[in-house]
Amino acid sequence: MRLLEHLELAVGELAQVLGQSQPRVSRHVAILCDAGLAERRREGSWVFLRRAITRGSARPLAAAVARLLDAAEGEDAGFAARCAEDRRHLAAIRSVREKSAADYFARTAEEWDRLRALLSPDERVEAALLKALGTEPLGRLLDIGTGTGRMADLLAGGAEHVVALDRSPEMLRLARARLQKLPPDRWELVQGDFSALPFGPECFDTVIFHQVLHYAQDPGYALKEAARVCRASGRIAIIDLAAHGREELRKSHAHVRLGFSDEQMLTLLSESGFSPALPVAALPGSGLTTKIWIAGRAAEHVEHLESVEVLPTTRGAQ
Repeated sequence: MRLLEHLELAVGELAQVLGQSQPRVSRHVAILCDAGLAERRREGSWVFLRRAITRGSARPLAAAVARLLDAAEGEDAGFAARCAEDRRHLAAIRSVREKSAADYFARTAEEWDRLRALLSPDERVEAALLKALGTEPLGRLLDIGTGTGRMADLLAGGAEHVVALDRSPEMLRLARARLQKLPPDRWELVQGDFSALPFGPECFDTVIFHQVLHYAQDPGYALKEAARVCRASGRIAIIDLAAHGREELRKSHAHVRLGFSDEQMLTLLSESGFSPALPVAALPGSGLTTKIWIAGRAAEHVEHLESVEVLPTTRGAQ
């Protein structure tokens, strides 16, 4: 429990830090989860653990456990020394994650650099997004298709809580390496697809699609899903490519859509239950233009879609 206050950990990582067998750690983890003190979340073949975000009847128990551990570490020198040593092991885990991310980028750098060279620089796009969002608090933020977690990291300071979702376990590992410096109770990673978001209705204040929607076979359906989980006072921000004719991106980067015109995007947003805001920011690059569309949730027009499975936002797949 002390370790989970600092970092979300895979069961194998937790066993490594504690110097215990994985089956033994799994057994104790099951007890903590049953008690509502910890949560499990599956990413492919990996299972990650985090301290539970407690609500209702579990909150007094979690608070009591936290007070007990604080007292134990303050009064028991042996326990305090063990905690300090185990925390040092967490630094090694962080380093391994960062090295894995660096290795991935080294393998794919040439391919991505060719695409990035066509776009407006990341820093310029990010500055334009922050300007478009303004100073209004972001509240609970959902970053759909988080990839490396760049947008989640950028916006975390203005958000109450960030949920970063991606279908790919590899991308979630990269996002974890980026976000692990943030307080663990401020963010979470969820494996899922934008066409069937694993969340209940109206549970986010801000929804972000960053260079994601051009992968959608049916962008309208993805936006209706986003409207379903967005609160009535919420907003959506879409950062994507303006309409273009570079057919080679279908093959080299699996783009399904060759960008979007303003008319097309504004129609998609309106039909999905959002009220688009104007003007639209345009950031020309060396061949491709990036656009930023902002819209507010129009509650009276939202079409509620049925999800295959709805999970609480604080718990991933068990």
